[in-house]
Amino acid sequence: MIRPILLKGHERPLTQVKFNVDGDILFSVSKDQEASVWYSSNGERIGTLNGHKGTIWSIDVDQNTDYVITASADFTGKLWKAQTGECIYTWNFEAPAKRVEFNPESNRALFVTDEVMGQIGTIKIFPIDHTKSEQASTPEIEIKNDKGVSARFTVAAWGYGGSTIVAGHANGEITKWDVKTGACLGRVKAHEMQVTDIQMAQDKTYFITSSKDKSAKLYDVDNLELLKTYTSDAPLNTACITPVKDFVILGGGQDARDVTTTAAAEGKFEAKIHHKIFQDEIGRVKGHFGPLNYIAVHPQGTAYASGGEDGYIRLHHFPKSYFDFQYDVEKTAKAARQQELERQKEEEEETKGNEPAAVSASA
Repeated sequence: MIRPILLKGHERPLTQVKFNVDGDILFSVSKDQEASVWYSSNGERIGTLNGHKGTIWSIDVDQNTDYVITASADFTGKLWKAQTGECIYTWNFEAPAKRVEFNPESNRALFVTDEVMGQIGTIKIFPIDHTKSEQASTPEIEIKNDKGVSARFTVAAWGYGGSTIVAGHANGEITKWDVKTGACLGRVKAHEMQVTDIQMAQDKTYFITSSKDKSAKLYDVDNLELLKTYTSDAPLNTACITPVKDFVILGGGQDARDVTTTAAAEGKFEAKIHHKIFQDEIGRVKGHFGPLNYIAVHPQGTAYASGGEDGYIRLHHFPKSYFDFQYDVEKTAKAARQQELERQKEEEEETKGNEPAAVSASA
């Protein structure tokens, strides 16, 4: 049984939740134009980031928890000081900003802008200068969607080393882009419907996608090779990869516009835990009264947070049974490894025991 800490600081549906690198701070954004900052250990709210005039779709925090960056439906992106909550810079766009993310070094950030009102959807890459408040107002690279509104960008994430970006599209495709040149390095049809989320593994060499087509998929960054597929019984809004244990967590539920006619039990408003390798569903975590819009996992793999359409954040710290769970094949492999280590140790001890005899014989 996973007992959650219930965080209520937003008046409207959550859009994204994010842990900092150390995992001690949780950031959340919602449709109520406000970002909240929480202690992840006990769910205490530290403060808020105020300044946007519309839905905040996305948030990220840099490697040192010095700066926070947000993307909003008010056609802006903002850079904030994490410790004071002060907004130090605002980028202005021609369309709503749907996703934002720092690169691994935190010296660049990508924004995904929507394809509306005649504007072409783009991924804009800006340099981030930590030594001053004023930032570059024009992007270093601007990647434009030239495939029409049905293939518009929906999400994007940095690959390892910050040299590539993987993007998800409304038509179910995923693409890979060169950050230096803006060239498309690969394109695959991953899903039958819109890609709703892309989250990288910790080493950023592979990633998981989620889609409205009721599936999540694991892909390799280098070749966009399909590694695993996880099926659900409801449309998915989010998926993440857990460190420590070989699990993935999926979240979604019946579409928000249909929720008023649906009981919570029928809406499939649960976080679903699948085994990353074997793909089987191994557990569900109930609690939300609406679709799960985003799931983020603690960097040390000890907890996860889910943000829901119901306006609540549920912070789950994993119990011991979560870490103890193993398939029979995993138990067998672990026992085999233990036997091999013991055998090697015995051989080393025998070798040490024979060394003096070898010396005296040669003498």
